Amino acid sequence: MINTYQTSLAPPPVPPRLNRSHPVLIPTPLPSPGHSKPLIRFLVGVVVLHLLLSVGGFVYLYYNEKMERTPSPAGHAAFSSSEEQKTMAGMVVDRQTAGKTISGHLMWDMDHSIRSNINYYRESWLTILQPGDYYVYSMVTFSKSDSILPLASRVMLRKTEKGGETAVMQASCSLYRPPEKVSIPHLCTATQGKVVRLETGDQLSVWVQNLSLVDYDIIATTFGMYKL
Repeated sequence: MINTYQTSLAPPPVPPRLNRSHPVLIPTPLPSPGHSKPLIRFLVGVVVLHLLLSVGGFVYLYYNEKMERTPSPAGHAAFSSSEEQKTMAGMVVDRQTAGKTISGHLMWDMDHSIRSNINYYRESWLTILQPGDYYVYSMVTFSKSDSILPLASRVMLRKTEKGGETAVMQASCSLYRPPEKVSIPHLCTATQGKVVRLETGDQLSVWVQNLSLVDYDIIATTFGMYKL
């Protein structure tokens, strides 16, 4: 008989038990807590720096756009300065010529008059510094009449300080009063305005036939011009 219980094969290996640990081929040491702290701090610093740069860039762009839309005080000052540089004059009559019974040029109170880019000569003449077209106006009020001469005023022009004078405008008014109203004071105003082309160095003044007939109130007798 053949013995079936005997064989030359080796017995199968015993399977590993579940409670036994597997061997590690390359052991890796765990990082110590002391070495991980600098790395964490570095990463936190990078995040915070990136956040600050983002916020700073947003704030810069916001205020830069706001400043471009809103005019700066320097720009406003420059605009105001350019407005103040307009060529013009508004003259206030001076009372020094009151009472003089001769014909002559009215004098202007330079301390209370307004001038910009226009000079003056002997308180009666305005000197042009910039050539161009000017609107020239004059208002002379008379409080007394003359039995012979009309109440008239003229705007005179001369090219030099010693040159001849030429009338560029003339206006007159009347103070006629009925006999029954002689005691009532009357006033009349000779008003004129005209565009005049002027050159550098030209001088303008207001002339009347009798200085004693003029009303020297600062709002009654005026003279001025402005460049168009």
